[in-house]
Amino acid sequence: MIEVILMQRVEKLGQMGELVKVRPGYARNYLLPTGKGIRASKENLARFERERAQLEAQNLKRREEAERVAERVHGLAVVLIRTAGESGSLYGSVTARDIAVGCAEGGLKVGRDQVLLEHPIKTLGVTTVRVALHPEVSIPVTVNVARSVEEAEKQARGESLTAESEAEERSLEAELAAELEIGAALQE
Repeated sequence: MIEVILMQRVEKLGQMGELVKVRPGYARNYLLPTGKGIRASKENLARFERERAQLEAQNLKRREEAERVAERVHGLAVVLIRTAGESGSLYGSVTARDIAVGCAEGGLKVGRDQVLLEHPIKTLGVTTVRVALHPEVSIPVTVNVARSVEEAEKQARGESLTAESEAEERSLEAELAAELEIGAALQE
């Protein structure tokens, strides 16, 4: 474990200015290259304390900007058209990159690393995903995955696509049964 000073809030790790112990790989591959942390040494601690007021002011400014953007795009819904099987499972999956592209088309420019997707979306339907605009500000984005625009509109209204297809199947089965009865009656 090595000690790192956090230069900004890192989810599930700590706040700006905290001295945290992390594994060397996490520090070397993520915290240090992205500028989210610096190695804890006497020189770096002194440098951080000198620049603390400026860093906090910059963080506050960026957070306020992120909050304004969050208010502007509140309720953002992204529609993604994908091919899927009869059961509703996708041929492939919807990833953070797909959602980031959909958000850009909806007027919100975000990187795929800002889309907090726990696991890829592999079925049709409506899912809510968090998008981090700032380490302290995130917004919910509704992702509507459908086979067509019409299907997406039905899903957005809350209609069940499986109930519709089941009703269609039942009516086809009823028609087939009626035809079989007619055929059996004619043979007698």
